[in-house]
Amino acid sequence: MINILVTGGAGFIGSNFVPYFLEANKNVNLINIDALTYAGNLQNLDEVETHERYTFIKGDICDRKLIEKIFEQYTIQGVIHFAAESHVDNSIINPDAFMQTNILGTFNLIDVAKKYWMVGPGVYKEAFKDSRFHHVSTDEVYGTLGKEGLFMETTPYAPNSPYSASKASSDFIVRSYHHTYGMNVVTTNCSNNYGPKQHGEKLIPTIIRKAWAGEPIPIYGDGSNIRDWLYVLDHCKGIALAYFKGISGETYNIGGRNERNNLYIAQTVCEILDRKHPRAEGSYKELITYVKDRAGHDFRYAIDATKIENDLGWEADENFESGIDKTIDWYLNKFIHNQSKSLA
Repeated sequence: MINILVTGGAGFIGSNFVPYFLEANKNVNLINIDALTYAGNLQNLDEVETHERYTFIKGDICDRKLIEKIFEQYTIQGVIHFAAESHVDNSIINPDAFMQTNILGTFNLIDVAKKYWMVGPGVYKEAFKDSRFHHVSTDEVYGTLGKEGLFMETTPYAPNSPYSASKASSDFIVRSYHHTYGMNVVTTNCSNNYGPKQHGEKLIPTIIRKAWAGEPIPIYGDGSNIRDWLYVLDHCKGIALAYFKGISGETYNIGGRNERNNLYIAQTVCEILDRKHPRAEGSYKELITYVKDRAGHDFRYAIDATKIENDLGWEADENFESGIDKTIDWYLNKFIHNQSKSLA
């Protein structure tokens, strides 16, 4: 059995990854550490709570002594690092937490891993010769795009928010441990994820939640900001591929090739809700409301996923239209279930 430490596994992407990875890899024990801040929810992991190859630890990756204890107690042989503060609006209001978790937390993890796995630069202990540190990052480190072009692995970094600056810093820390100490690392940078279990503050859950409640659906500016949307399970499959098959020291961009602007997203969600759960009167589209734009709001993100497609054989199973349909079904089931419980 291989003992892999997952950080932030109770968050959106992590909680989709954990059940998928356990099912796909019968020779793996997963140890999940999560601080359970506002973005982490143990209910996201109900399906694996009693799984024989799964262990949950509540804790902060900034707590170095705890990280050292986990490596020793569970003989950690690999790390897949999701844990991060990731809500851009929150980073504008309170950047301190982002600097702590995303920078110091990443440093703690990789430095403990280096000391536990290695005896010197480029030399691994025999028991950890195949150990790898996988850093999960974001396309926001590349800055913003105009109407044309795509982010590639060679695109210069140009982060524009405290969040993306902290993630860029963590990317560089991981890169430095490969080049300085010869650590076996791989980094993945993804486009905007969506799907089941996403935190309610994010765009798509907000649209669904507000529509369900009959409240105004807030859209920044004129809704023209564009993102490349990636269904979360497709992202999880890409992470697993990069962890097992990626070349040490390399970065792989994972994107859905699904560029849509925010207004299209809102209108599409409303159209599907009109069909699946109609309002008593009118369309959900009537709830769309334009609000003051976010400070420093990047215009467009889009990823060129050619490298991971060609080198590792990854491809997205969902396009936006198929993925958003599944996502809305998941949220409707959740809302209807919660409504039934409240009426019981």
